[in-house]
Amino acid sequence: MPTLSTMVRHAVIGVCAAAWIAAASGVPFDKPDAIQPYEPNPRYWQYLGEPIVLLGGSREDNLFQIPDIEKHLDLLAATGGNYIRNTMSSRDAGDVWPFAQRDDGKYDLETPNAEYYNRLETCLRIAQARGIIVQIELWDRFDYARDVWERNPFRPVNNVNYTVESSGIKSHYPNHPGTNENPFFYSIPDLKNNETVLQYQVAHVDRVLAISLRYPNVLYCMDNETSGTEEWGTYWAAYIKKKAAEAGTRVNVTEMWDDWNLRSPTHQRTLDHPEQYDFADVSQNNHQKGQAHWDNLQWARHYVSPSPRPLNNVKIYGADGGQFGNARDAEERFWRGLIGGAASVRFHRPDAGIGLSDRARVHIKSARMLCDRYMFFRAEPDRASKRLSSRDENEAYLSVGRMESNVIYFPNGGSIEITLERGMTRGGVSWLNISEARWLDDTIFEGGPSVRLTTPDQGHWVALVHP
Repeated sequence: MPTLSTMVRHAVIGVCAAAWIAAASGVPFDKPDAIQPYEPNPRYWQYLGEPIVLLGGSREDNLFQIPDIEKHLDLLAATGGNYIRNTMSSRDAGDVWPFAQRDDGKYDLETPNAEYYNRLETCLRIAQARGIIVQIELWDRFDYARDVWERNPFRPVNNVNYTVESSGIKSHYPNHPGTNENPFFYSIPDLKNNETVLQYQVAHVDRVLAISLRYPNVLYCMDNETSGTEEWGTYWAAYIKKKAAEAGTRVNVTEMWDDWNLRSPTHQRTLDHPEQYDFADVSQNNHQKGQAHWDNLQWARHYVSPSPRPLNNVKIYGADGGQFGNARDAEERFWRGLIGGAASVRFHRPDAGIGLSDRARVHIKSARMLCDRYMFFRAEPDRASKRLSSRDENEAYLSVGRMESNVIYFPNGGSIEITLERGMTRGGVSWLNISEARWLDDTIFEGGPSVRLTTPDQGHWVALVHP
């Protein structure tokens, strides 16, 4: 049973979460090399003191558990990628759980499994050496329902620390984890105040943070696509910020909601609280297609304008044979996110996404080639495509940069007319063949106040219009 001091400590966490968030937010980013919002334009990130666009793709969600992680991250870096997702999940074959298993097969929640935490540190170390940002998700709902729950050490019959009766947690939760039936996600003081379980949750998070807070390349997300309560995310956001403040640093946290509609009240739990959540993960918008996908991202971007923050896409859905659109949908979502002013875009793992496949890599490489020539952090998306005429729905999307530069993305070829900056009567057009990761020779145009752009062929194209 938890001690009185432990119970008091966690009661205080429940009562003072908001105060801790405010206090932690007052700690400066005194480590200029750490990942943090870019001060001149906080819609983007900076790392090692320089603004960056995060591009990624990987074959697994819980990347720290794969045996060949160094080779995989070498491949990502060689492609131009600098962003991975890492759920602290143990549900795949070959994974290890965070607790030691006894000879009788049961787990002891008071004894950590060193291999689990060593794998995490290895992941962060290898990523840091390659300039890769790691977005950690603390809790993955898929570990706490259906067949995976049957193997989970937190399941009462699988450990020696508590029972079904003492914990209030059942042995079986056969429904989809989106139902959020498992009391595991209600343990905090503001909900069920289940100290029997919470003490082990906190100890596990403490061990994760003891490693991750030493690394400057980490972002924190509380959950994977949760449909849980607002209080749960608030508690863990406050706890992480408190631990970071005690370590003399700051961290960036968010929550990921399951709702596919960014305009729903659910997402306002994040978007309305910049004092609590430093960025928003808008991955679930990547279930949308075409113009709706763009419009919803632009709505969210406009919604946070009073307190602009990065909007991350740690999951770009879509794969041939998958459930959430095909591979072409994924490619289009990736580029609409980039052109549309998102701070990060990453292809989701197969078979929900195209991961770091050859197909994904050519798009990541092309995106990096564009980022090398066009400074997105000094640009704004043309939210309503007002400067594009003769445009069909989903035909072209525009980013307006400084110094009269513009970028237009064509998902599948096309011909549009773009209104030029006032006084711009001559310039060049550089065409990027996305599917071949190849720039074509520049063409020169003269005239004004507009110019017609026609793609060299069908397929994915970017036009970089410059003085």
